[in-house]
Amino acid sequence: MDRRLFLADSIGVAASALPLHLRPASPPGATGAVGTTQLLELRAGLNSLFDLDDAYGGGDVRSLAVRHLKRVRRIINTGKYPDTIGRQLQLLSGEIAEHCGWLHYDADKQADARRYWGEALTTATMLQDPNLEILIFSSMSLQACHQGRARDGLDLARAAQERATRLGSPVLQSIIASREARALSLLGEGKAAGRRLAEAMRVIDRSAQGRPAPSWTSFHGPSELSYCQGLLYTELGHHQAATSFLRATLAQQEATYGRNRALYGCTLAKALIDAGEVEEGAAYAVGLLEHLAEVESGRVTARLADVVGTLRAVDAVTAQEAADELTEYAQKGAA
Repeated sequence: MDRRLFLADSIGVAASALPLHLRPASPPGATGAVGTTQLLELRAGLNSLFDLDDAYGGGDVRSLAVRHLKRVRRIINTGKYPDTIGRQLQLLSGEIAEHCGWLHYDADKQADARRYWGEALTTATMLQDPNLEILIFSSMSLQACHQGRARDGLDLARAAQERATRLGSPVLQSIIASREARALSLLGEGKAAGRRLAEAMRVIDRSAQGRPAPSWTSFHGPSELSYCQGLLYTELGHHQAATSFLRATLAQQEATYGRNRALYGCTLAKALIDAGEVEEGAAYAVGLLEHLAEVESGRVTARLADVVGTLRAVDAVTAQEAADELTEYAQKGAA
């Protein structure tokens, strides 16, 4: 089956079940008034985009998000509404712009990601909304680390952490501490990274005691923290230890997070190969191919390429055969 056709069909099915973001919100009345009903429908559209991203990644979903952002901005500039609704519409436009940035980041369209995050940050600054600022800074921290700018990633995570601490949300603090740990590990500061990750694990246990976390943090929990620990061990060269945490990550990850499962699976395959478990890692990577057909994510594609490169460096028939199969799959997907 053609990978792109399969993905298009899958997203079409999901979109038909989540129609709000694919059609305009209920139109304003004769006076052009925008009320709570329209606002709730527009926000439901953003929630639908979150669900599609979790399942399939940012590749094809990002065009839907851009359409939704244009729709909300059109309503802001042409509709009539009280100031209370206007602020909520502006906040929603900032959140959608941030998500457009995230989807472009996941699709490895990094310049576009920075542009949308810049637009979102302008909105957050105008509204003086720390929750949106935290979301933007934490996303930009991940991008900076992804692009080899770990010092920038650390500074962005610390800016987010300062705001999260003031808000008193343990879940937010845990997410951002884990992103600080990621940046520190890339800077070669393994002990400091370990301390921040340990703090991320401790503070999440206090989640019931602080302010409720925003809805976008729902992905964060034991699976995400296990993944962060696995990455830390990988970067420290402790590949066997990393595989234990990456296995736990996949065991703890909910099935609805298809993109994350693909990303974590590729990471585990590479860690197995690096740990000397070449046959198991090769077999695991090949076994991922059916699942990868459902995902359109530049980050996953890049991680799969890392697995192929690692296999190519191994002087073993099993490794070369697996690398050939993975390469053939990638070439068909790009066609």
